[in-house]
Amino acid sequence: MTHIVDRFLKYVSFDTQSDELTNLTPSTPGQMIFAQYLEKELHSLGLEEITLDDNGYLMATLPSNIDREVPTVGFIAHLDTSPDMSGRNVKPRIVRDYDGGDITLNADKGIILSPSEFPELLHYKGQNLIVTDGNTLLGADDKAGIAEIVSAVEYLKEHPEIKHGKIRIAFNPDEEIGQGAHKFDVELFGADWAYTMDGGEIGELEFENFNAAVAKVTFKGRNVHPGYAKHKMINSIRIANQFVIMLPRWETPEHTEGYEGFYHLVSIEGSVEETVLTYIIRDHDRDRFERRKKELEHLTRKINNEFPDCASIEIKDQYYNMREKIEPVMHVIDIAEQAMRNADVTPVVVPIRGGTDGAQLSFKGLPCPNIFAGGLNFHGRYEFLPIPSMEKAMQVVVEIARLVAQGK
Repeated sequence: MTHIVDRFLKYVSFDTQSDELTNLTPSTPGQMIFAQYLEKELHSLGLEEITLDDNGYLMATLPSNIDREVPTVGFIAHLDTSPDMSGRNVKPRIVRDYDGGDITLNADKGIILSPSEFPELLHYKGQNLIVTDGNTLLGADDKAGIAEIVSAVEYLKEHPEIKHGKIRIAFNPDEEIGQGAHKFDVELFGADWAYTMDGGEIGELEFENFNAAVAKVTFKGRNVHPGYAKHKMINSIRIANQFVIMLPRWETPEHTEGYEGFYHLVSIEGSVEETVLTYIIRDHDRDRFERRKKELEHLTRKINNEFPDCASIEIKDQYYNMREKIEPVMHVIDIAEQAMRNADVTPVVVPIRGGTDGAQLSFKGLPCPNIFAGGLNFHGRYEFLPIPSMEKAMQVVVEIARLVAQGK
């Protein structure tokens, strides 16, 4: 399995942070550079039907090696890393035979990856871990997924005794800014169903995700010299604060888990004259999701009753819970669970407290649940990747291909 590690370490050398402000696809040039590198690699592996479009969507085929028709299964991962933290000049290192203690990521800056703060580390005692140097994220989200898929199709090509049908793979840009599926050509991809290799800890299998929306609430004020402001000034910052505290205190990310939804205030930009609050709204239940949006609209009207024409709101849906699209084809989950068991991995079916490209793809007609890629603490300097988890994810891809060919 040394090859998959080397492949991953090469992949994280590419700076592929996405940027929602550019209004381009891909949103950053590094993603296309990485896609072009992968295109050459796929050619070198002898894959077929390789396409890379101007938007950075890379697709390829591992042809069937059996003489009968079976479903075409796809595997998908994303090229970009999160804009939450730098992905430039990533300097990964391998911690061998992790002993269960603190891991010093950066001695000069006192950056420590400790099980006292991240107790999940102890699940991987004795394993080899890939960590950062504390200055960047690692990029296992989702370069581990890409490495697993490429290594799996390479393994299948080198082991023709493992029978499989046609396999399609795709690597797309801009998942981290919610645009990964926007220009994904489902018809060109041509799979009956697919899996995103974009989950977290080993064993995770996800076919439920949040319904998601973003809301921008704008408050208009009036600035007057504060010494002469009585009955004249309208301070939009104070009014925005009043709006914030009208929402349920405990329905926030830091107080919720499992199937519990939330309102998440992600930014405040303001002055006396104008303040803008940006919220993301999340809930697994579609009815509760719709009620959350209506509550924000109700509170906006309530503010306007006290401060006429002060507040306005814009709400935009982002994606929906894929469960309604997966339930009619639950055999795709059954196959993934059996593949995990065949690879000596215990399936852990959990709801995604977020979204994946698979959610949007499912609504575009490509059922697409999510499988673990193996990394933890995504989007920050404390990200780490247990090497055995990455190896197991690769094995799961191989097993899925084998089971589909068997008609399981």
